[in-house]
Amino acid sequence: MKTIGHFIGGKHVEGTSGRFADVYNPATGEVQAKVALASQAELRAAVENAAAAQPAWAAQNPQKRARVLMKFVDLLHRDMDKLAEALSREHGKTIPDAKGDIIRGLEVAEFCIGAPHLLKGEFTEGAGPGIDMYSMRQPLGVVAGITPFNFPAMIPMWKFCPAIAAGNSFILKPSERDPSVPMMLAELMIEAGLPAGILNVVNGDKEAVDGVLDDPDIMAVGFVGSTSIAAYVYSRATANGKRAQCFGGAKNHMIIMPDADMDQAADALIGAGYGAAGERCMAISVAVPVGEEAANALMKRLIPRVEALKIGPYTAGNDVDFGPLVTAQALARVKGLVDQGVNEGATLAVDGRNFTMQGYENGYFMGGCLFDNVTKDMSIYKEEIFGPVLSVVRAKDYDEALELPMSHEYGNGTAIFTRDGDTARDFASRINIGMVGINVPIPVPLAYHTFGGWKKSGFGDLNQHGPDAFRFYTRTKTVTSRWPSGLKDGAEFVIPTMK
Repeated sequence: MKTIGHFIGGKHVEGTSGRFADVYNPATGEVQAKVALASQAELRAAVENAAAAQPAWAAQNPQKRARVLMKFVDLLHRDMDKLAEALSREHGKTIPDAKGDIIRGLEVAEFCIGAPHLLKGEFTEGAGPGIDMYSMRQPLGVVAGITPFNFPAMIPMWKFCPAIAAGNSFILKPSERDPSVPMMLAELMIEAGLPAGILNVVNGDKEAVDGVLDDPDIMAVGFVGSTSIAAYVYSRATANGKRAQCFGGAKNHMIIMPDADMDQAADALIGAGYGAAGERCMAISVAVPVGEEAANALMKRLIPRVEALKIGPYTAGNDVDFGPLVTAQALARVKGLVDQGVNEGATLAVDGRNFTMQGYENGYFMGGCLFDNVTKDMSIYKEEIFGPVLSVVRAKDYDEALELPMSHEYGNGTAIFTRDGDTARDFASRINIGMVGINVPIPVPLAYHTFGGWKKSGFGDLNQHGPDAFRFYTRTKTVTSRWPSGLKDGAEFVIPTMK
């Protein structure tokens, strides 16, 4: 059986802790590999390696660093099929969806090729008598990322591409559930010309996470995962004097106004609610039709679409809408929440709990579930389900619909479907959510804008990718310069001013 170790100093190394986790094929339920779980001593060895390599890398000019990413992008295109197959085999998502995962990470790498521009400082000539002032952005040193199972290509690249382009070295702690693709990305970075030690992959569990949070030489930590763990990572990292950007859970609402194109809205909800088996932090899990007529029209369209969803293993190619959930525990949790929704009085219009596939009876498959008449007090409304479950909450009017996402504890993404520009503009202005879609169901910003949620969906004041990523992974130094010809004789005891 395949054993996955770590990637340190530009090469694969075996784990030495003696601890391993099983890596499953979600379609079959079979163990397909074992991944080493690092001790804090192993993590420390990776940090020391990264710290030794970083100064020489930072001394390279930004254009040379950018050229490594240019080559990396070429290699991602070359190996797209191989990467997607490895990703799908461990995660369970379809091949087209896996390629989308890789491409959204690749787009951030493309954006980071612009590092020479993004790292430019500011200059003021004649700020005072004979005085010039300028600022420069400099790397932090060794930084780290702790990334989730649901996007094993995209989110690691969202973290390490800007960090490395800015001149840092990077420690990646990916999910132990699907570790192969992060290791393959590290190999491609070395092939692209990245010096050994600049990107290190340390596989592990909570012991490795705590090691990252406590290590004195790691200056910043980025995290994506559940809200409870995001809060833990943020508080422990910042208590240890580190920068932290931590992104947690979501409960994304889509409001459907009476004037919306109901077929378009229904199709959007099917893709946004059930794609990747709902295992996306930007999945739409709550539909809010405004008015009974709109709600009935929407349900009339949703029910047959959900019943017709095609579910199967990634090997079925384009004939599948979504695949299995990632683990048996994830499947049991989602089914348990559906049970709870039924017990609390919601109408289960489509029940996918008993879905099975011939030949894949041990896989972690579940059919699409559709709830109607969901209310704010129900668990299926309050909690992030992270499965193929869509809840319909009926609202009497626009103000009641707007209040639902406004008052929810999560603030990751939201959307509105309408033909009315005034309503759309009011919604975008007033909503207290980090990412907003107008007739766009999954409003994930492109690489040159920033990604991040509000409220309990995000901790920290800087977001992922876009210009914020370079601000997060660098610090500003401001220089005030005056040369001897502008100096006065004698000591000055008054604080300098613009007078």
